[in-house]
Amino acid sequence: MESVLEKIRSSADVRKLNEKELKQLAEELREYILQVVSKQGGHLAPNLGVIELTVALHKFLHLPQDQIVWDVGHQCYAHKILSGRKEEFLTLRQKGGLSGFPKPNESPCDAFVAGHSSTAISVAVGLTQAALHDGARRHVVAVVGDGAMTGGMVYEALNHGGGLQTPFTGILNDNEMSIG
Repeated sequence: MESVLEKIRSSADVRKLNEKELKQLAEELREYILQVVSKQGGHLAPNLGVIELTVALHKFLHLPQDQIVWDVGHQCYAHKILSGRKEEFLTLRQKGGLSGFPKPNESPCDAFVAGHSSTAISVAVGLTQAALHDGARRHVVAVVGDGAMTGGMVYEALNHGGGLQTPFTGILNDNEMSIG
């Protein structure tokens, strides 16, 4: 069977895939992340838990024009791979290599540096408001884990975004795996 992952150079390549190829891509991403993390170290569970979600986001969004804000940077490995950093992924968490977190200086597909939780909604509101101010047409998606819901900043950001009627998409990954 021909590898689907080998054909992916950017999100545009993901958008061309059919349902069968998308499922194969998810499996190949899991295998690749397992191989690299077993050698380089890193955060395995958070990344394996968002594979299908990440593939779906890359299928339907137009990165880097659209933006994904990861509330927990530990879950961005598939995103890095699908946004053109597959070969660089072999340098994950190594000196001079890819960061284990989203970093805009690595790729225009990384909207914000995120380490730990509770900031994505605030950032998504800000990015969306900036786009509206500039007249830019873009979708902003905040991917929030259930652990983030323990931080008050999430609720303040939801209230602020709601008060401004900010049109962003929030995805709650409620997998009951928060560290707290």
